[in-house]
Amino acid sequence: MDRQSNDPNGDQFSNLVRKTPPSPVMRAADLEIDLGRLLGILWQGKAWVALCTLVGLAVGTLLYANTPPTYQADALLQLEEKGSALALPTGIDSLIDENPRSETEIEILRSRLVLGQAVADQNLDWVVTPELAPVFGVMFARYRLPLVDRVLPDRYARPGETLVLTQLVVPPDWLNKTMVLTSAGGGRFSLTVPSGQVLQGAVGQMMELADQGFALTVEGLTAPAGRLYAISQIDETAAINALSDRFSVSERSRGSGIIGVRVAGVDRLENASVLNAILGAYQRQNIARSAAQAEGSLTFLRDQLPAAEQKLRAAEAALKAFRQDRDSVDLSMETQTLLAQITRVEGELSDLKNREDELATRYKPSHPTYRLLLEERQRLQDLLAGLRERVRALPETERQVVNLTRDLELAQRLHLDLLTRSQQVEVLRASTIGNVRIIDDAVAVAAPIAPHLVVMVALGVALGAVAGVMFVLVRNWSRKRVDDAAEMERMGLPVFATINYNRDADTQNRRRDNLPIVALTNPDDLTTEAFRSLRTSLHFGMLDARTPTLTVTSTHPGAGKSFLLVNLATVAAQAGQRVCVVDADLRRGQLRRYFGLPRNHAGLAEVLAGDIHPRDAIFAAPQVAGLSLLTTGQYPPNPSELLMRAELTNLIEWCGQNFDLTIFDSPPVLAVTDPVILARRTGATILVARHGVTLAGEVDAAIKTFAAVDLRLSGAVLNAFDPRKAIGRFQQGYDYGYRYSYPQRKD
Repeated sequence: MDRQSNDPNGDQFSNLVRKTPPSPVMRAADLEIDLGRLLGILWQGKAWVALCTLVGLAVGTLLYANTPPTYQADALLQLEEKGSALALPTGIDSLIDENPRSETEIEILRSRLVLGQAVADQNLDWVVTPELAPVFGVMFARYRLPLVDRVLPDRYARPGETLVLTQLVVPPDWLNKTMVLTSAGGGRFSLTVPSGQVLQGAVGQMMELADQGFALTVEGLTAPAGRLYAISQIDETAAINALSDRFSVSERSRGSGIIGVRVAGVDRLENASVLNAILGAYQRQNIARSAAQAEGSLTFLRDQLPAAEQKLRAAEAALKAFRQDRDSVDLSMETQTLLAQITRVEGELSDLKNREDELATRYKPSHPTYRLLLEERQRLQDLLAGLRERVRALPETERQVVNLTRDLELAQRLHLDLLTRSQQVEVLRASTIGNVRIIDDAVAVAAPIAPHLVVMVALGVALGAVAGVMFVLVRNWSRKRVDDAAEMERMGLPVFATINYNRDADTQNRRRDNLPIVALTNPDDLTTEAFRSLRTSLHFGMLDARTPTLTVTSTHPGAGKSFLLVNLATVAAQAGQRVCVVDADLRRGQLRRYFGLPRNHAGLAEVLAGDIHPRDAIFAAPQVAGLSLLTTGQYPPNPSELLMRAELTNLIEWCGQNFDLTIFDSPPVLAVTDPVILARRTGATILVARHGVTLAGEVDAAIKTFAAVDLRLSGAVLNAFDPRKAIGRFQQGYDYGYRYSYPQRKD
């Protein structure tokens, strides 16, 4: 490379390279969310999103398989107007409430009165639970999976195994305590009670501890030896609460009086029997509640009958005695008519008195019905007073006969009315059917209501995809990678070139020897053209360098600096320059693989040790005229110390005199100090960053590492740029290609 140039733009370009530009002012557009870039980040992390989605699918499927199915039984009720199948008098019908209230009935259905009776009828306070394997115990108990029986201990449940109790009585201090039943096979078992005692039993035989008040009868046991079951009797409150959690009731439409009731649980047939028990308990209390008013009226009438019968007997005796004392007394037609009127009015007053007693239990005196009764009573009392005045005008004997006869007829009528009403109320009580009618009996639905396979799998897939997206975004935010040249330029590091990704070279680089040189194998490739662009940029960038030597480093292994260095040297040699490549990575240098040299070939280590002159160690590459190579030689135990010797300075001066361009391949700067030592003695230093791999923080750390020793990086190269992985708007800027070829230069 020429040390001098008459290019008028040379100094300007050199100043641009040597000076670190100020940090650009953040624009408002930079603060906006770039949807294209966001989609690009997600597209780059599509493998993670797909993996998380598959994991979500697997988790959703496992949760479905490991969740016990929940079945439901339902029934339908109708709230009717209260009535009787018999035609009863209006007075009796008025005792019946004609206003069913759905909210009230729903709360009664949920009450402990109803649910407690269902718990007692169905023995829902008995809890029998098989022991399940950890984590996936439900799945192992539901499905017969291959190899499970071989690896799963005998104590854990398998599909198709049951334990049925017909009797369980425990003492009060054993409530809510667990007993362990262990199957012994052949219908026999052992039971460990809370006191620690172990009892032996068999199916169909009652097991008891009479002194402690314990009894247990197992009706069926279909499980092989070794299976464990936990048995307990819980207190009534806990059983009612557990049933309440499974029970739901609601009115179909407001004001319709149609109520739907449902019971959910893992046992499909038990749900129907439990729901029937709830309906039965509710109907019984409803009928009892409907007959309670009639029962109260009957009690009142029965209390009044003895007094009425006593009055009747007294009135009969008084009239008989008076007639015997006065012999026989005949009444005139007018007197008999007056007596009949008085008897009728007094009978009506007696009826009103009974009605008033009944109304007093239901209404206040200000009620309209009660006020009408009081007005009717006042009218009859006034009429009776007038009739009694007429009786006083009769002769004494007739007046006495009238009074006694009136008392007798009144007592007879009162007694007869009480007997009649008592019989009517008896009929009403016997014919009470309540105001509830079961429209649909309890039916157990065959298909489970939960879990839903589609829902759980879809939810698992959705959550997995969301988790994948969040992981990709958080990972990108926490580990910001270099995605384009502009990012390094914003950190104050000029970018000389962007080298496109070459899949063939990347695949072949995994071989151990004879690595390909893309500039030779694919001279018309876009990657090769990028190396030519880098060659041109470096030509102008090193015009004022003190020596025509260049150090190439990276932040981490695998950035592709050796690949870049060899191809850069090749295109430079093809341009007619004398180029020397020095493998200064004395720890793991591999440049010899590009030229097919053995590991024991003398190289830089021997030159720095003073064992050999550089001219004797340099190898002329047969592939390209003008290209030479100085390998690492034997890996030394003290690479950094060798690089600090004066022989390195002598080597650089000798290369500057004999070559137009010398390129040193150094180790990663964040790993060792070798690049800093080389950078202080060579003319320029460039940093190689791999697209989508090198972290932005690593580039910043490399800049600070050189700045700490008062050195600056001359620039950077973005290597392995893949347009398909470019993010957002940057993809369009590099997604191009040449449609023609450059003729190969002949020297």
